[in-house]
Amino acid sequence: MPNPQDVEHLQHEAEDFRKTFAAARAEIGKLIVGQERVVECALTALFCGGNVLLEGVPGLGKTELVKAMSQVLDLDFRRIQFTPDLMPADIIGTNIMQTDEHGRYQFEFRQGPIFTQLLLADEINRATPKTQSALLETMQEGTVTTAGQHFRLKQPFFVMATQNPIEQEGTYPLPEAQLDRFLFKVDVPFVSRDELNDIVNRTIIRQPVALEKLLNSERIMELRQVLAKVVVADPIRDFACRLVLATHPATEFSSEGVKRFVRWGASPRAAQSLIKAARVRSLSQGRAHVAFEDIRYFADEVLRHRTLLNYDGQAENVLVSDLIGECVRNLPEQAA
Repeated sequence: MPNPQDVEHLQHEAEDFRKTFAAARAEIGKLIVGQERVVECALTALFCGGNVLLEGVPGLGKTELVKAMSQVLDLDFRRIQFTPDLMPADIIGTNIMQTDEHGRYQFEFRQGPIFTQLLLADEINRATPKTQSALLETMQEGTVTTAGQHFRLKQPFFVMATQNPIEQEGTYPLPEAQLDRFLFKVDVPFVSRDELNDIVNRTIIRQPVALEKLLNSERIMELRQVLAKVVVADPIRDFACRLVLATHPATEFSSEGVKRFVRWGASPRAAQSLIKAARVRSLSQGRAHVAFEDIRYFADEVLRHRTLLNYDGQAENVLVSDLIGECVRNLPEQAA
């Protein structure tokens, strides 16, 4: 039996997390009109230690979202505009020749923009695969290795990448290995009529919005420690694993749509991501245990970019989100 004092303390931490998460989301909402789901996903990924890929047309506030997060969370922020001629050294940094006080030549490593905490990789699919791969180690390990030197980035480290779903000329599809490094892939919807009026009103009249700093690096790392204490019961963990297996056409858990239209399902990282995101979701609701609904809540954002359609699925313009929804609806909570 768990110690009642430990249970009470954990519940207190969960309530503290809930208040902090809600305050940060509300503060960012002062600048970002609408897009509540996008803001929630971005904050969830940050607390999980994951990364986010945003897909949406230009002008929907993706850059402003990262800027707002950097202000509210008091984190360093840098932006990289990805272009076809961008090189890995432009991201990571490079060695340059310098002279010391004795006039002797020596190499000195000049850090690139990746040495930050919040990194916006704008239009990431415009860069070549070679340049995109420069982010792989950093997104997974939080480290940079170059010219025999190994650097560990200051935590928390968070990558938010964007890509335009409409203009595809001159772009390079992100390889599956890199897509798998993103905790979430989030579609940024176009705003409603009221939200568009609010955006125009704010930008034309230019009402100043001063965001309050609510957190810092140390506080965020403290809150991350609470995630490990959130209880994940065996049936909940098994449900997340079965949900991932349901995206594979050859398993007993897959739906008819998956069997017909999917070439390859989500990776083991997807199961880990579901649990991580569910823990943040439960804490944001003031609970110290994960429920089935917490697993289902972020299933679309976690699984769709990790599920690959076959030729029939592409030819019939099948939406992966519809297949994920089918998996979620059909999968029973209790295993047979």
